[in-house]
Amino acid sequence: MSEAGGGRPVSRGAEASLHAVEWLGLPAVRKDRETKSYRPKNLDERLKRERTRNEVRLLAEARRLGVRTPIVYDVDLPHHRLILEQLPGPTLKDLLDAAREDSAPVEPAVRALGNAIGRLHAGGISHGDLTSSNILFPDGAGGAPALLDLSMGSRNAGVEERGIDLHLVEEDLKALHPNGDALFRAFLEGYAEGNPRGHTEVRKRAREIRGRVRYA
Repeated sequence: MSEAGGGRPVSRGAEASLHAVEWLGLPAVRKDRETKSYRPKNLDERLKRERTRNEVRLLAEARRLGVRTPIVYDVDLPHHRLILEQLPGPTLKDLLDAAREDSAPVEPAVRALGNAIGRLHAGGISHGDLTSSNILFPDGAGGAPALLDLSMGSRNAGVEERGIDLHLVEEDLKALHPNGDALFRAFLEGYAEGNPRGHTEVRKRAREIRGRVRYA
């Protein structure tokens, strides 16, 4: 059972709160899943337990596919709590904000992200919540990305789930950067490298999803 109590608040999202802590002398992040009072207690407990387990499995499986994720130091299922490696570096959103006048410096980072997501998808995994705030670059814009929070992902992702990942990336890039179209093209170049056999089918489904969302 985790003993990393207290800590400095880092962020609080819809599903969980994060605190900076120490774990066996290492900088770490404690992730606590929040109770949702609007859900029946049994359902809330089951969802928090399942999402905690799913996140642990997918973080480990992504690493086996060569995609960087935080190391899981400790799991406390009864309290729906994880202790994770604290990774440094800017988020993709930070990089995009810093490169608003010229997208060229951030294109390698976006291409590297495409490659990482391609490898994830080729291994049968979807992310499920692929936003710019869930992507870190521990070694800066020229390094490999690290993916955070895979709790909404799938271990046996179909083309629809993988297409949703691509759609979310496209929406984020276009919303956050004036040159979002060019950045998404760079992402797709990397994606094709990471998922050479499946990229065409997933890209087609992402276009279909975009059409459905547009006319919904």
